[in-house]
Amino acid sequence: MFYHLFFEALKEYFSPFNVFRYISFRAIYATITALLLSLFFGPMMITYLKKLKIGQYIREDGPQTHLSKAGTPTMGGVLIIVSVLLSIIMWARWDQPILYIMIFSLIWFAGLGFLDDYRKLTKRQSLGLRAWQKLCLQGIGATIIAVYLFQYGYSSSEEGGKLIIPFFKQYRPDLGYLMIPFSVLVIVGSSNAVNLTDGLDGLAIGCTLFVAVAFGVTGYLTSHQNLSNYLDIIHLPANGEVATIFCAALIGAGIGFLWYNCHPAEVIMGDTGSLALGAALGTVALVIKAEIMLVIVGGIFVVEVLSVILQVWSFRTRQKRIFKMAPLHHHFELIGWHETKVVTRFWIVALILMLIGLSTLKIR
Repeated sequence: MFYHLFFEALKEYFSPFNVFRYISFRAIYATITALLLSLFFGPMMITYLKKLKIGQYIREDGPQTHLSKAGTPTMGGVLIIVSVLLSIIMWARWDQPILYIMIFSLIWFAGLGFLDDYRKLTKRQSLGLRAWQKLCLQGIGATIIAVYLFQYGYSSSEEGGKLIIPFFKQYRPDLGYLMIPFSVLVIVGSSNAVNLTDGLDGLAIGCTLFVAVAFGVTGYLTSHQNLSNYLDIIHLPANGEVATIFCAALIGAGIGFLWYNCHPAEVIMGDTGSLALGAALGTVALVIKAEIMLVIVGGIFVVEVLSVILQVWSFRTRQKRIFKMAPLHHHFELIGWHETKVVTRFWIVALILMLIGLSTLKIR
């Protein structure tokens, strides 16, 4: 909105408005705007959720230390979604079609998460939608996004089908139409991975912030012709700009939410937030051709998913458990780590993975 109002319409009358043309300027203020919005609306939302008695239900087989969390207001992900949407409406360019696919991704998966949270609350238990119902709805939304990006999201279908392999300069396999199911896998996998990680105060949103920073930087480099040529990465001006502004807003909203979600949490994001954030990260990865990079910078999410897969496989085939409990963060709780220690150490690992992921842009 501000780009079209101040730069396109009013720059001729007041030259300083030229600053609104710069992605870096709008990204900074998208972050600040989303942060202020989430900090401002946070207390009101928490109070409202408490009045509605929308509280978290705790797994009966979970760590006993989590029983004190019962009743903590959930569905706090709405705070993140609203802050991100309002911020990008203000600071993004409305003439970029990719912006609308990002908004669709956020709203579709937030709606799915809201439905899941609502079922949990009405049933008064920790289980909401059935797994197949959730996967079907995720698959539908992800397929819409994948088909659109493959057909219209890039300057050519060849570009859209290419897979960028970190650390390799020339090796860019073209998946062709296989890119569509691969993209669906990226979005659905990322959505569920963040959802599984959302089990401790501040864990999921903290790790999400590190991924958002990495993708925000990558998006900016992708949008800049000279920098993208220097680093030998695909130049996607429109995609890179949208990804940069979106990630900037997500960082601001995430920090604001963390203010209320840090231990002991005053509000929990619930599936409304975790499914939407995971899908959004997966969509950003596709938009800026950083699908494999997502595996690196989102390594915490990958490990959490793998811990669940290995635990289920081991128990079904050997009747033995590899971990004391899955996902992995619960295992460390049960061996004696305090919740804040688990979260802090996972954040440190996420920071290291973010730096490794960013280094792949240069080390090729």
